[in-house]
Amino acid sequence: MASKLLYFTIAAIFVAYCFYSPLPENTEERWKVTLLSWMFGTVTRVAEFTDLIGMVDYMDIMKLVISSRNVPVLSDENVTVTKTAFKKVPVHLYVPKKSSNTQRRAMIYFHGGGWCIGSPAMKSYDLLARWVAHRLNAVVVSVDYRLAPAHHFPAPFEDAYVATKFFLQKGILHLYNVDPERVCVSGDSAGGNLAAAVTQQLQEDSEVDVKPKVQALIYPALQTIDLDTPSYRDNSDMPVLTRRSMARFWSTYFATDKSLIEAMTSNTYITSESNNFIKFANWSNLLPDNLKKDHVYHNPKDGRSEFLKKYPGITDTRAAPLLVDDEKLKKLPLTYILTCMYDVLRDDGFMYAARLKQAGVQVMHDHYDNAFHGMLAFITWPSELSLGMKMVNSYINWLNDNL
Repeated sequence: MASKLLYFTIAAIFVAYCFYSPLPENTEERWKVTLLSWMFGTVTRVAEFTDLIGMVDYMDIMKLVISSRNVPVLSDENVTVTKTAFKKVPVHLYVPKKSSNTQRRAMIYFHGGGWCIGSPAMKSYDLLARWVAHRLNAVVVSVDYRLAPAHHFPAPFEDAYVATKFFLQKGILHLYNVDPERVCVSGDSAGGNLAAAVTQQLQEDSEVDVKPKVQALIYPALQTIDLDTPSYRDNSDMPVLTRRSMARFWSTYFATDKSLIEAMTSNTYITSESNNFIKFANWSNLLPDNLKKDHVYHNPKDGRSEFLKKYPGITDTRAAPLLVDDEKLKKLPLTYILTCMYDVLRDDGFMYAARLKQAGVQVMHDHYDNAFHGMLAFITWPSELSLGMKMVNSYINWLNDNL
């Protein structure tokens, strides 16, 4: 058994080495990022291999690795932490211990992980929630929504929406001493996708009297129409989230269909039937020149029609918030968007910021030229990065000033 494990480890190291890509010149804490990149590359390639040979499913490997970073639900000297449920949706609730003469602020948060992995119990998400609760004297609701592939779209969105709608009831807000005028909806990556989609849906829901004051989206995934934007091309093998990995997460969100993974990786799943959506994600009109560079836009309309027929969720705005029309965008609240240069999802954030500004929405776009995807996860030992801490502080400071 020991010899097999040794051979497996050596093979994993060799595979990771073979697929290693040099880091950008402006990468901070280069040795740490190199190590982290190597680790993520190893895990990803091992998961792909075990999935390919039918040994262990890709997502099972990823879940196992990610869950190793989970921490117990424990209160500390500043925050009371409890695990409860809002309308049967599990949530982790963070309530400041210090007394307050006025109503508190609140944040509803959705974790990242490609709708397939992760939870509020991850050490980085738990720590972020504690910091927001303590520093902003805010109640934080971290939603433990259902995950694919056990629960495909729209299940994760439905959990996110149900929990948010429940919390926004005036009676529930009063119970937690929350000011109805000072509520934020936020999330990162797939969680940023859920936050954007939930915020849009709330504006259209006549049953919801309390609307969020702010939405804060951290390197969000916002569109399913084009996985061949400049950021997907330039950052296809960057640390943490590769182009193929994102295609796998997107496809798993919608279905258990390996042919869809290949189609999304090659960007051959959209047809001319989606022309009414394609215009909302046309990066040639929405990105600044420094990001377009010498890239040529290809209208994504020559794919295989069966995918959109089998999986209509691909063009559902609850899954792809960038695809809503301008009239719906006009109703959205003050928005914070964080993007990273070396991230396949960078252009999603840039396009959404551009469209929101065109619709008259006030937007704070916080962009980092030397960062990659998932930076807010790197705030805990042993994977703590100074840039990750800087980004978290910037995010919390903005919330403190605007929420």
